[in-house]
Amino acid sequence: MNDTTPTDAPILRCEGLRKSFGNLEVLKGIDLDVKRGDRIAIIGGSGSGKSTFLRCLNFMEQPTGGKVILDGERIGTPRTGRDGSETVTYRERDLMSVRKRVGMVFQQFNLFPHMSTIENVMEGLVTVLRQSKSAARTRAAEQLDRVGLGDKLDVYPSRLSGGQQQRVAIARALAMDPEVLLFDEPTSSLDPELVGEVLRTILALAEDGRTMLLVTHELGFAYRFATHVIYLYDGVVHETGTAEQVFRNPQKEKTRAFIARSSEFSL
Repeated sequence: MNDTTPTDAPILRCEGLRKSFGNLEVLKGIDLDVKRGDRIAIIGGSGSGKSTFLRCLNFMEQPTGGKVILDGERIGTPRTGRDGSETVTYRERDLMSVRKRVGMVFQQFNLFPHMSTIENVMEGLVTVLRQSKSAARTRAAEQLDRVGLGDKLDVYPSRLSGGQQQRVAIARALAMDPEVLLFDEPTSSLDPELVGEVLRTILALAEDGRTMLLVTHELGFAYRFATHVIYLYDGVVHETGTAEQVFRNPQKEKTRAFIARSSEFSL
């Protein structure tokens, strides 16, 4: 980080972020500041834009409009047309740099079935960061041990439970040492009895002070996890605040209704 950058400046900022797929506008102008150490839970119903929002933050999807600013630097090269409209060009090498700094854990584990657990975690270290295999193996083993899988280094994904596979995916993201870590409904593909082990892993990372954004339907967990909560509705931020404010005293009717529906069978 530049020495002249204030220490409380956002590590990640988006301004007026929009995303359309053809005629379907999914994100309709989202503003967000993420400071170091923030733990932001993103909640909302299906189709509200939660996953698309996360994917735009690390450019798995390229925004249709607005700005993404990482550590004070705007991502992409803007150009203003004769009519005053702005277009942004994203070079792949710039986006690869962003993805090194903004890691992501997906709903599906996306592990390579022909690679062992430790080889899956090593892959990015070797191919993206150009580490030696010995250094990568040491780093990968450390991160697998951190998520409670130090005894599964040479096991293949097919021999792991879904919860264990998701913890491998978390270790893989951690191994790249990202400045911001994104979780896109990391327990949605798991059997109910396996959800807890993944959520406990994420809480342990929160206690380490990591900067994280989490899309989840687990509202009880979000309440424990988050320093800040965003409720998305129809592609916009409908309500935002601390976990206590949003979950215990929501100000908007749609937020109250969503929390009541989502909590109906989990109280």
